Amino acid sequence: MRIEEFDYLLPSELIAQEPPPRRGMSRLMVLEGDKISHHRFPEILKFLREGDILVLNDARVIPARFIGRKEKTGGRVEVLLLERVEDKIWRVATGGRKVSPGTRIKFDHQITGEILEEKEGRKILKFHSPFSMREILNKAGRIPLPPYIKEPTPLSFKKYQTVYARRNGAIAAPTAGFHFTRGILEKIRNKGIKIAFLTLLVGWGTFAPVRVEEVEKHRMEGEFYQIPPETADLINDTKRRGGRVIAVGTTVVRTLESAVKGKEISPGEGWTDLFIYPGYRFRMVDVLLTNFHLPRSTPLILVSAFAGRERILRAYKEAIKEKYRFYSFGDAMLIID
Repeated sequence: MRIEEFDYLLPSELIAQEPPPRRGMSRLMVLEGDKISHHRFPEILKFLREGDILVLNDARVIPARFIGRKEKTGGRVEVLLLERVEDKIWRVATGGRKVSPGTRIKFDHQITGEILEEKEGRKILKFHSPFSMREILNKAGRIPLPPYIKEPTPLSFKKYQTVYARRNGAIAAPTAGFHFTRGILEKIRNKGIKIAFLTLLVGWGTFAPVRVEEVEKHRMEGEFYQIPPETADLINDTKRRGGRVIAVGTTVVRTLESAVKGKEISPGEGWTDLFIYPGYRFRMVDVLLTNFHLPRSTPLILVSAFAGRERILRAYKEAIKEKYRFYSFGDAMLIID
């Protein structure tokens, strides 16, 4: 497959620049077979059945974006924390000219960082500060909103978390969960649908661009996941009873599909670099709730594997015609296999 097979043209005005005024009031496109229908998000309850299980990613976004100046030249440097190596040592991506090993960077609150080395295409940065790492993040870090959000507002930063986020460490949000309010989740429980949580700490692997022409040659960077025993038990019991597993977001899909052993989910933790593209045989997920994704992106390729590339591109064409809002703060799509 060629990467251009997962391309489409999106008018820039349909890229959601801010969250809706009230959480839970996004639009919902439902793709069921070849049928497309249009709803408001709270109507999702009509498509969920007693005995189903809704699986959510409880990862919480940390303020992983740092803006600083080179100690010697004063040149601007942007740092994105990717993965913790030790307490104050991180694998990072940097923006700026000639950020080489030995470069010292000044951040706010007299916090400094030093590039120790470059390893496997990523730089290693050590923070120098009497503050704890938590204090460093809270004092000098910023929530790393996607670059297509041009003029973020305080509301944008506040709402770039799900209402159930609790496990710190992600550098991007599992955005399909943005649509849920506590009230909607309570109504789902009251309908006899179980809710379970897992964690995938969303990292560079999820949103790194595909830079190869042949899709199959793309390699995902690993991301840490954890599936608690109670979550695995609930999912396995649901499947045995004939219920459906409803994954909220592509990160949940990748975590579940990485943890299948035979016909069941195995609890535990580890790293997944699973790249799902058309031809993949899904073993655990029955229904997928997701947002509308960027062209040529791995999430778009994953949903194309789940529903079929032509069906997805046809649904995206319909969404553009109906002026749905796209990307992180945009509207939702429910795909019923």
